Amino acid sequence: MTYCVAVRVDQGLVMLSDTRTNAGMDNIARFRKSFTYHVPGDRAITMLCSGNLSITQGVKATLSKAIKESALDPGIETILNCDTMHRVAQIVGTAMQAMQQRYRENIEMGGSASSGASIMIAGQRKGGKPRLYLIYSAGNFIEATEDTPFFQIGEHKYGKPILDRIIKRETSLEDATKAVLVSMDSTLRSNLSVGMPLDLTVIQRDIFDFRVRTRIEADNEEFARISQSWGAALRKGFEDLPNVLD
Repeated sequence: MTYCVAVRVDQGLVMLSDTRTNAGMDNIARFRKSFTYHVPGDRAITMLCSGNLSITQGVKATLSKAIKESALDPGIETILNCDTMHRVAQIVGTAMQAMQQRYRENIEMGGSASSGASIMIAGQRKGGKPRLYLIYSAGNFIEATEDTPFFQIGEHKYGKPILDRIIKRETSLEDATKAVLVSMDSTLRSNLSVGMPLDLTVIQRDIFDFRVRTRIEADNEEFARISQSWGAALRKGFEDLPNVLD
């Protein structure tokens, strides 16, 4: 399993994913779930993946092949040359649909796995606003709004409470980053199928580049301080609660 979270606020976008893939207690591996695409001065895009690994890797391969071929034939439309972020989501959705149509029946007939997969696409292109989309297995998708400024895929339930309390459209990019890190920390503590290292990406509005694009390893001191400080704050808050028993 995995956990990926993406947030859209007025100042930009924050994306975080783990790297653990669990196909049974004795078959745990690390695979990158976060992928970035960039045209300097024009667009910055991050893709986060969850679900059947063969399906999501197939989608990524389809996108990469089109990008490579477009270098020789500029008429080929890709996520790096299309007109809008909405069109980016459509291209990814079409690739997802093609992978499902090609492999779903055989995968599910095998009985060992589901072909279900989800992808989040977050980014901004020049002339547009920061956008965030959640793409389903069928290739259809929804967009984050002011009422729903974040999406989660994978093991999302443990990390949702902090996002519900903190994330609003006016939340600063710094606070949004802290919130997704706390959200991941809560998930790591409660679910063994989610694991380090983590991939963090931050896109600041109207920069068309990555303000942060880094891997957080298990020995990262800054993440450890956030985890420890959040745990201490929770314990202090609990101790300060009024007693309900005489």
